Amino acid sequence: MKLAWLLWLASILPAHEADRTCLAAMVYLEARSETQLGQAAVAEVAMRRRDDGRWGDNICDVVTARLQFAISTTNKNYMLRNPVAWQTAWTVADHALQMWDLPVEKRKFVVPDADHFVAEEHASPAWMKGQPLAVIGAHSFYRVN
Repeated sequence: MKLAWLLWLASILPAHEADRTCLAAMVYLEARSETQLGQAAVAEVAMRRRDDGRWGDNICDVVTARLQFAISTTNKNYMLRNPVAWQTAWTVADHALQMWDLPVEKRKFVVPDADHFVAEEHASPAWMKGQPLAVIGAHSFYRVN
């Protein structure tokens, strides 16, 4: 399926399903080769950013914010060709949304406080300073804001 189609679909779906679609697309693009734990950590960063409000007040706005996640820098004609990875990302996104429906004290966090992540093999952003809060697979997780 084409990324442009997924983003269009998200624009017409009810809020919860739009959030799930956008979050799954972001997880797929950022972490499809990671374990479910690594994918959950990536999703958690997006959920935390939504709560923060600086990147948007819904998941689709957060994950498509300019230059924040791969979904905003990937060609919209990109084809998501791995159905197994898509199904895993879809499941991870659903779990993240369910977790965030719980009161904060009942949530089980993978990367508490992390609001940024980077695959250091591919990028070295200016905000990346000091030791990461966690490293899961190829991603390092940081608290920047």
